[in-house]
Amino acid sequence: MNLLELIRNIELFRGLNTEELEAIAAICKSRNLSKGEILVTENEIGDEFYIISQGAAEVLVRAAAPTPQSIIHLGSGQVVGEMALVDKGPRSATVKVLQDNTRVQVIHNADFKALCEENKNIGYVVMGNIA
Repeated sequence: MNLLELIRNIELFRGLNTEELEAIAAICKSRNLSKGEILVTENEIGDEFYIISQGAAEVLVRAAAPTPQSIIHLGSGQVVGEMALVDKGPRSATVKVLQDNTRVQVIHNADFKALCEENKNIGYVVMGNIA
């Protein structure tokens, strides 16, 4: 599946037209990861959003447990860290890669904000979908 089709199927971007989806695809940066790598760490400040385009990852939270507990596995077309598009707050979970050759598409907060300045509808639709 190409990047545009991947993005088109993500709920966060529901309601955007093809031109707007292409603009989002244009700010994506591909990153390859290996099994065991940590994509994001709970409580660290986040300024990137990730779309899993290939492979799998697991979301871990500490809560009151002495060791992180797995709460969900994510695969192609799922997202991580979408709140980083809104603010640069602390991450709510740790995300660990489960498979070699996992690929994510990275969107930096600054790039997304600049895109929203060019096309306010993108920000309006995405923020509405987050809410």
